[in-house]
Amino acid sequence: MNPPPLVRDLIRATSRQAVLWRKEDLLLYEYDALSALRQPEAVVFPTSTQEVVRVIRVAARHGLPVIPRGAGTGLSGGATVAERGIVVGFSRMNKMIEIDLENQRARVQPGVVNLDLSAAVSDAGYYFAPDPSSQKACTVGGNVAENSGGPHTLAYGVTTNHVLGLEVVLPDGNVVHTGAKFWDRPGYDLTGLLVGSEGTLGIVTEITVRLSRLPEAVNTLVAIYDRVSDATQTVAAITARGITPAALEMMDGFTLRAVEAATHAGYPTDSAAVLLIEVEGLREAVEEQTKTIEAVCREHSAREIRRARSAEERALLWKGRKNAFGALGRIAPNYYVQDGVIPRTRLPEMLEYTAEVEKKYGLRIGNIFHAGDGNLHPLIMFDARDPSQCDRVSRAAKDLMVKCVEMGGSITGEHGVGVEKNELMPLLFSDDDLAMLRRIKEVFNPSGLLNPGKVLPTGKICGELRVLASVGA
Repeated sequence: MNPPPLVRDLIRATSRQAVLWRKEDLLLYEYDALSALRQPEAVVFPTSTQEVVRVIRVAARHGLPVIPRGAGTGLSGGATVAERGIVVGFSRMNKMIEIDLENQRARVQPGVVNLDLSAAVSDAGYYFAPDPSSQKACTVGGNVAENSGGPHTLAYGVTTNHVLGLEVVLPDGNVVHTGAKFWDRPGYDLTGLLVGSEGTLGIVTEITVRLSRLPEAVNTLVAIYDRVSDATQTVAAITARGITPAALEMMDGFTLRAVEAATHAGYPTDSAAVLLIEVEGLREAVEEQTKTIEAVCREHSAREIRRARSAEERALLWKGRKNAFGALGRIAPNYYVQDGVIPRTRLPEMLEYTAEVEKKYGLRIGNIFHAGDGNLHPLIMFDARDPSQCDRVSRAAKDLMVKCVEMGGSITGEHGVGVEKNELMPLLFSDDDLAMLRRIKEVFNPSGLLNPGKVLPTGKICGELRVLASVGA
């Protein structure tokens, strides 16, 4: 079969080996880690900024949108095709262009895997602090698009706190540079604007990031509780003591049992909840803070507190936490993970409400979250072959997000908006707010060439309904 004109143009812009266009080759690119929408017209894998520019110009000539894609580990449909378009995959733009340890900087292409960057500098005593649970697979470019977080967000912030500069291809094919290797470059903070814009303003082709020093000492604790409420109250009590752990995670008993069956990480299967707490820094300070945290946990009825006795034991505990989504995926044919944020002082109230939603809709919900910064990840389990369950999951998910906003929180903490939650944006933003966001988008992307249908409401259909309908299709 001869390739169509679009494909021939893309081959000329890159190479024959860089373009996929047959139906069977495009199946994978309907999906991200959760959502499934439509097949693209083609997928192209550029190897340089210049090739990205040429692809953008081909897309414009054919009147087709461009959808940037990293590793496809996103959880909101941000790298999927909403209507039609060309997917630009960055797996071949995976070079670490410059490692500048003296200035604690690195310059990388967007396809560099998150954990690979830390591994490349670890022997010199450095690492890249953002650590999403998918860090073994997700890319730095994808982290930039979604402003990804992770378990250590509490102490170190999200991706935007570690990005200093970007090289970006705009929809007209122009290449611009924002930020610099140093802090506080004069002018508007375009880097901050672009991080988290989900590929709707420009396509990032190079990223300058800040590297962090590995801590002198690390203590990892597991606090075990017989009541979920005691665990949630401990979270607020720890921060009230003026201590900011590097990580403060929570899993409920249902989730723990699934994790232990899958990972054998050493979590207690007879508990109602655990807190996974990590303290980093200078040795003396870490020991002092650890003792204070242990005391707070006991004051709030922790039945037992364990310290990881080795780096291997610590790594295993984190393996269990970071593989929790997959562990719950062994229990039901499908799950739908939510990503809301609330003030951490309201965690007990939110978990009570989650239990009410679970009962109301007859669904099983596992609770895993970054408790320290109030970032919730309730996982709703269901069977997509049952239309009734799909409908109940969608309504349950919306109830949870509405509650988060009512509590003074947000509809997303780190997974992005994508197509999943764009129709929920009016919960957070007024009409005037949304109009301003649209005007900003029109400045960068006036023709709508880049990643259409993402982030801002379209009014077509609730994003959650669209995502769940595609899962069940």
